Amino acid sequence: MIQLHNASFSYPFQPSPSVMEVDLEVAPGEIVLLTGPSGCGKSTVVRMINGLALHHFRGKLTGQVCVGGRSVEFLEAADISTQVGTLFQDPEAQFFALNVRDEIAAGHEWRQVPAQETERRVHLAADMFGLHDILDRSILTLSEGQKQKVALAAIMSLGPRALVLDEPSANLDPESTEALARILGELKAQGVAILIVDHRLYWLRRLADRVMVMDKGRVVAQGPFDIVDDDSLRQRHGLRHSRVADPRPDLLPPDAALSPAIRLRGLCFAHGRRNPIFDHAHLDLPMGQVIGLLGPNGTGKTTLAMLLTGLLKADKGQLTVGKQTLKPSELLNKASIILQNTDHQLHMQTVFAEVTSSLPKENKDETAKQVMALLEKYNIAHLARRHPQSLSGGEKQRLVIACGEAKAPEVLILDEPTSGLDGANMRLIADCTRDFAQRGACVLLISHDLEMLDNACQCAVTMPLNPATPKE
Repeated sequence: MIQLHNASFSYPFQPSPSVMEVDLEVAPGEIVLLTGPSGCGKSTVVRMINGLALHHFRGKLTGQVCVGGRSVEFLEAADISTQVGTLFQDPEAQFFALNVRDEIAAGHEWRQVPAQETERRVHLAADMFGLHDILDRSILTLSEGQKQKVALAAIMSLGPRALVLDEPSANLDPESTEALARILGELKAQGVAILIVDHRLYWLRRLADRVMVMDKGRVVAQGPFDIVDDDSLRQRHGLRHSRVADPRPDLLPPDAALSPAIRLRGLCFAHGRRNPIFDHAHLDLPMGQVIGLLGPNGTGKTTLAMLLTGLLKADKGQLTVGKQTLKPSELLNKASIILQNTDHQLHMQTVFAEVTSSLPKENKDETAKQVMALLEKYNIAHLARRHPQSLSGGEKQRLVIACGEAKAPEVLILDEPTSGLDGANMRLIADCTRDFAQRGACVLLISHDLEMLDNACQCAVTMPLNPATPKE
C-alpha cells in the first residue's frame, strides 16, 4: 500500500538531503513503527508519503514513492489524501473548522457525502474516541490531548486504506494511549496499512509488526520489535526505552512540612459560561523539587499553568509566591511557562535571537556567551543561525526550554516538554529540570510521558485539585 524505494528528498532551503536512499514498505494489515533521534528525517518521510514534500514544499524527490501502486509524482496531494490519512505532529496544523462536530464532518462534506451519512460517521468517530461530550465545543478551548483525539477521529471517520501517524501518542494520557492502541489493532485486522512515527516505544510492543530506525536521514536498523530491546542500539541512536513501568502510583503529594514556594487559595475559574474548572481549589508547591502535575486529558492542567503564570486571570483566589501575594500582572516577572505548542512561543528570525530575547539586556559579548552556553547545553548550538520554524518538533522543544531557563525564573512550568523528544534528549531535559530545581526553583512538570515522570519527578499533584481549604 505504501512503498518507498531508494527514496531521497531535499528541501529547497537546505543544502543537503533530509532523507537519503530510504526503502520502506507497509502492506495492508501491517503496522510499521518508524523511530529515531529528533531531526533525523522521520517527519520528512511522512511528507514524502502524503505528497506534501513534493507538492507543497516543492523540494527535490529522487527514487520512488508510491501509494496504492501509483507514484506520488503523478498524484495531487488531494488525491493521495483519499487513500492515506495523515496525523501531523501538531494537530492544529490540520484543523479547518471551529468546533469538533464540524471538524469531523468537514472531510465528508468536501467529498459530497449525504448529510445523513455524514452525521452517522461523525457519531461513530465520536464513539470511537469518547468525544460526545465535546462535539459542540470550540476547538480553541480544547486541551492538546483532546485536539489530538479530534484530529484522529476526523481522519479515521473517512475510512482511509492507509494511515500515517506522526507522534500519535505525544499529547495523550496513558489511558487514552491504550485506547488508541486498541483502535489501531482493530484497523490492522481490517486490512488498513499503518505507519507510526513515534519516540515512545513501549505502547507499540504488541502492535508493531516491524520497526525501522532512522538516523541522519538514513535507515540504520530494521527488524521485529525486539531489536529496540538492544541497549547498544538504543544508546547509539538515542532511542527511548522499549519497556516502561508506570511511576504514577509511587509519586506521592508534596511534603506538607516543606515551606511552599507557591500557595494557592480559593481558586475559582471557568471558561466563559461553562462549568467551573476550579471551584475554591487550593494548592501548595514547594521550592527545590520537580513536581509532576497529573490527570487525564481535559482536566485543566494547562489552564492551571496559565493561571499560575498570569496568562489567564482567575475569577477568584489568592496566589502567594514566596512571601508575596501577587496580582496576575506581576506573575510573569517571577514565573516562566513552556507551552505545549512550541510554535506559540517562537517569534524571532534565528535560534540565536530567540534565546537572546529571553535574557536580561546586559553587555553584548556576555549575552552572546550565555546564549551559546544554553544552546550547547540543549544540543542545538549547530542550529544557531537557523529559523526556529524550520526546526524539527524535538529541536523546537529544546529551544523553548532553553528560552525558559534563560529567564532564570523562581517558578518554571513545563507543559508536555518531551513531545517530539528522543530518548537522549528526554533524559537531558529530565537532568536539566532536576538541576534547575536543585538551584532553588519550583519546577512544575505537566506530563503524560511515563518515562519523563520516572526520570524527573520527586512528587506529584493529581487533578482535579482538592476544593477543601487546608488548615493553616
